[in-house]
Amino acid sequence: MKKLFVLLVVLVTAFACTNEKKVDVKGKHILIYTKNGKGYVHENIANSVKAIQEICAKEGILTDVSDDPAVFTPKNLAKYDALFFSNSNNEGFDTDAQKKAFQDFCRSGKGFGALHSANATEREWPWYWQLVGGKFIRHAPYQKFEVLVVDANNPSTQPLPKRWKVEDECYYSYQLNPDIHVLLAADLTTVEDKGKADYPGDTFYNSFPLCWCHKFEGGRQWYSALGHSPEVYKDATFRAHIRGGILWILGVD
Repeated sequence: MKKLFVLLVVLVTAFACTNEKKVDVKGKHILIYTKNGKGYVHENIANSVKAIQEICAKEGILTDVSDDPAVFTPKNLAKYDALFFSNSNNEGFDTDAQKKAFQDFCRSGKGFGALHSANATEREWPWYWQLVGGKFIRHAPYQKFEVLVVDANNPSTQPLPKRWKVEDECYYSYQLNPDIHVLLAADLTTVEDKGKADYPGDTFYNSFPLCWCHKFEGGRQWYSALGHSPEVYKDATFRAHIRGGILWILGVD
């Protein structure tokens, strides 16, 4: 009876594995978008683009790079499987038609990824805040602090240590979409910040969300607040984090 039970477990496991959804990302096509409107422009953009391109090349993923909102037309976006806003900031679009093309793309079941200051893009467009998961409000001074893995089952968190020591800006967001699934959170007991008591205060007790994903209006979304310094894009652990985010927006669970 015991042998029969063991055999049954093996067969059920094998059946589950063969029926697991497999996603081949080779040949997928991503647009990396970096537009910055009026205001602060990060010095990390070139490094972030280089890192994303190298990550994608290893996976057989095609990439295009642009900071021109004119690329947002239905015809042009049709060739992409995902969009990745890397350190974009402030105004991301020039016209309502560009916004609609972007919105229709994200609602079509395709992927959208965003990194660092990308949640400070389109600060006057509530729909974008919902898509990216939250709206930037401010950050603590650049420093070393610790990040906690909330969910280790996402491709972007699987390679990370449970308690990850980083050197970055601890971003605070508000207008958080309640639908987001938090993947990483800052351990606020390790963050020095004179304004911490005012916000986030005890909103999430001693932690604050830094990375999350969700399925929004038919599409797949992933965001990480990390990535301020140009040098961090050479770090293998951080690259593994970005790689997982890219895989997730392309359908890898």
